Amino acid sequence: MDKIKTTMSKIGQFLRESRIELRKVTWPTPKEALSSTSVVIVVVIIVSLFLGVVDFGLTKIIKLVLG
Repeated sequence: MDKIKTTMSKIGQFLRESRIELRKVTWPTPKEALSSTSVVIVVVIIVSLFLGVVDFGLTKIIKLVLG
C-alpha cells in the first residue's frame, strides 16, 4: 500500500511540474505556425525530389554496370 502512495505522489508531482513548465512555453501565433509549416513542407518536397533524382540516377548507373 505504501508503494502505491509513493507512486501516486510521484505522478502528482510530475503533473504539477509539467503544468509549471508548460506555462513557461512561448507558444507560436497561428501566423508563425503556418509559416513554419509551409517551410517544412517546402523543404520536404525539395529533399524528396533530390533523393528521387539520386535514386533514379544510381539505378541507371547500376543497370549499366551490371548489364
